Amino acid sequence: MSSLFDTPPGEEDAARAALTEAQRPLADRLRPKTLDDVMGQDHLLKDDGPLARMVAQHKISSIIFWGPPGCGKTTLARLLAQHTDLHFEAISAIFSGVADLRKVFDSAVHRRRMGRGTLLFVDEIHRFNKSQQDAFLPHVEDGTITLVGATTENPSFELNAALLSRSQVLVLNRLDDAALETLLQRAEQTMQRPLPLTPEARTALVNMADGDGRYILNLAEQVFQLQKRGTLDVPALSKLVQKRAPIYDKAQESHYNLISALHKSVRGSDADAALYWFCRMLDGGEDPRYIARRMVRMATEDIGLAEPQALPMTINAWETYERLGSPEGELALAQALIFLATAPKSNAAYAAYNAAKQAAKQTGSLMPPKHILNAPTKLMENIGYGAGYAYDHDTEEGFSGQTYFPDEMPRQHFYQPVERGFERDVKKRLEYWQKLREEKGNR
Repeated sequence: MSSLFDTPPGEEDAARAALTEAQRPLADRLRPKTLDDVMGQDHLLKDDGPLARMVAQHKISSIIFWGPPGCGKTTLARLLAQHTDLHFEAISAIFSGVADLRKVFDSAVHRRRMGRGTLLFVDEIHRFNKSQQDAFLPHVEDGTITLVGATTENPSFELNAALLSRSQVLVLNRLDDAALETLLQRAEQTMQRPLPLTPEARTALVNMADGDGRYILNLAEQVFQLQKRGTLDVPALSKLVQKRAPIYDKAQESHYNLISALHKSVRGSDADAALYWFCRMLDGGEDPRYIARRMVRMATEDIGLAEPQALPMTINAWETYERLGSPEGELALAQALIFLATAPKSNAAYAAYNAAKQAAKQTGSLMPPKHILNAPTKLMENIGYGAGYAYDHDTEEGFSGQTYFPDEMPRQHFYQPVERGFERDVKKRLEYWQKLREEKGNR
């Protein structure tokens, strides 16, 4: 039986290198060697994309790469360094502190005195606090370092404005299904055999990765290692490997992105899209009570009196969830969500409230007109409180048409109902009452 030690001396180093290569994770072995190998980022690398221009000019400016996990942020930074004469230095904000930064900056200063610049790649740069981020500023400004940072979080929220102003933010896309399929084909070429999957299981594997290139290669490696014989169908694949957890942090941007998508889907009367984002949030671990609170806001802000039942139905669904819990109570929320999405829409009450609030702030302490004030004392009666008040129920129309705004303030029209749903009837009433006011001489 032969072994590595039976290899002729001239071939021993090559054999050891091959063994070491085979022991490396598949994702590391398939890390792109050139910019042309990078998948899914053509908007940055092709034609007149910003990275294409930098590479063509052999001049890299400070950059913040913003994108989801597994889209190629670290790989791009390493490849960019190959297109400059800058020394490449890499640190992670997870494992580095002030002392590590000081060493990096001191080395970069020394290197610059020797005539060479430094490209500093900082992974998870958003993990540095504000004061640590400030430490980069003087070295970026004087050209000691060219900063390339990588973050999965929105730089607008997580990075100092001063640092952002000195860097170009480039957004990286999650990998689409075509890019993930290309990665699987590269994995098969490297392993020199096809993945033992049915076409349906192969599609399921792509879906499991959820746009993460590194994750799909890790999944493929598990399949290669664990499935020695036969072909896996979808149920067998699901038992063998686990779906990637969805990107959802209830305290970060993904939370606000999804609730925004849910709210705007309801406002846009798309019940199917609303249900999709609702389930995405639940799948990510969102508290259904938070969604219920937001649905109450939808009922008051976007539907209002166009469908008066929207608010009580939403409150009832929320109460049902509190009584039944999960998952049964989530069906009540889904039912209310469909009702909201399919209801006629009006923000007239919301707009009227905001307009009235603004007017109240501007007019200050104007008194109500005396005819609508009570006169519990003789003095108040003598100075005109309650004088001339018309009791609306005593009129033929049940409407007196009197003025209720302050004497110094002309009548306002804050509420403008729409010609949809229940507000169509409200609009007719308001128009009728306005006509009566004009007939009585009160505009």
